[in-house]
Amino acid sequence: MTATLDDLPIRDDLRGQRPYGAPQAPLPIALNVNENTHVISEDVADDIAGSIAKTISELNRYPDREFTDLREAFASYLGHGLTPEQIWAGNGSNEVLQQVLQAFAGPGRRVFGFSPTYSMYPLLTRGVGAEWVAGSRGPRYEITPEDAAEQVRAADADVVILCAPNNPTGTPLPIEVVESVYEAARGIVVVDEAYFEFAPSEAPSALTLLPGRERLIVSRTMSKAFAFAGARVGYLAADAAVTDALRLVRLPYHLSALTQAAAVAALRHSDEMLRTVDDIVVQRDRISATLEALGYDPYPSWSNFVMFGGVEDPQETWRRLYDRGVLIRDVGVAGHLRVSAGTESETTAFLDALAAVGDA
Repeated sequence: MTATLDDLPIRDDLRGQRPYGAPQAPLPIALNVNENTHVISEDVADDIAGSIAKTISELNRYPDREFTDLREAFASYLGHGLTPEQIWAGNGSNEVLQQVLQAFAGPGRRVFGFSPTYSMYPLLTRGVGAEWVAGSRGPRYEITPEDAAEQVRAADADVVILCAPNNPTGTPLPIEVVESVYEAARGIVVVDEAYFEFAPSEAPSALTLLPGRERLIVSRTMSKAFAFAGARVGYLAADAAVTDALRLVRLPYHLSALTQAAAVAALRHSDEMLRTVDDIVVQRDRISATLEALGYDPYPSWSNFVMFGGVEDPQETWRRLYDRGVLIRDVGVAGHLRVSAGTESETTAFLDALAAVGDA
């Protein structure tokens, strides 16, 4: 007889919970998990493959525990006067955020974020035994500095997570909100800039606020703009004391030699890797304009996706698109769906399919 979770002595706070998951289906148009659907160029791929090949002969040895070359590469890429000592990396930004929560949250502590936001935040919080506290957003999912500070003070959390721009809504987060939240918070403030490369070029990053703010952390990922989701590489910048704290909770040699080699090679070609960003932004804005013309309500987005309302039956619309070979995301917001901006042809396929199926 096969056992179930109910048969195991699982933690009480995990009973009845569901793991993170997005549908995985072999459809020709997959625009549901905010991947960069552009493939890496052949020249860059060859260099990455060559770097990995050189590493294979040393796989009998543990990797560099401090991933020195990678931290130097990230510091150079980010700029803003950052040093390698201020950089941390992990197997995707989810692991980086998990390590932050392991170090600064935990049993008896609270983590606060403005809902709706990235669904992994509550799961990661629960995973370390902390309490997730959800704040609220305005009618268009915006946050003002004054309201943000008031909610943060009331929550009195040990960690505050700000998603900038926000997932799943794509909403921009003004830098003034970060400043007000930091002043109002007593603990760690994490600004998750997973989609920052898709924001307007003049938009300031929270990296500009790091000097003098030892409780501020800015996290990034290579999964989106770098088209490197399969490599699983995330990173953060913060005061060097923060990276010291993360050493207390990370697993030994948590970044494999192959991961380090691949990421360093990709960063050598950062300009070329990011060339698709402009194309994606064009398709994102095209999606928004066409959705509006079709009678839907797209929300302003600084990311590589668009959330849109005005969907009478999201599950049925999702299914009809699925039947036409197009996979998008039902993010659980009533009357809404979300779609990633793909290549021009993928975007056309989605828009044509949506126009054909109409609103369910």
